Amino acid sequence: MGLTKSEIFSEKQNRIAGMAKVLGHPARVAILQHLIKVQECICGDLVGEIGLSQPTISQHLREMKNIGLLKGNIDGNSVCYCIDENTYQEMRSAFEELLGHSVGGACC
Repeated sequence: MGLTKSEIFSEKQNRIAGMAKVLGHPARVAILQHLIKVQECICGDLVGEIGLSQPTISQHLREMKNIGLLKGNIDGNSVCYCIDENTYQEMRSAFEELLGHSVGGACC
């Protein structure tokens, strides 16, 4: 059996790529921005805030939860989501480390 492409990269590189993939859709960026703005768990409908259908919002929330960026609790018929502070800080640190360097110089 051959290696999958992700296996030739470090765990850290794969983790950063997974985080970037989640932020690679404007709906997920909008959801994250909204959660940062309200600074609390969302137990209601994001459809009105984001402007997409409920199944589409649910898929985006699921993608964000899969990498650990969101925590969710089922309480009766509603699901509450909020940002996982540890994963958020991990993401900030990873992107700051990756993008925190100046570039330029004697290149093309």
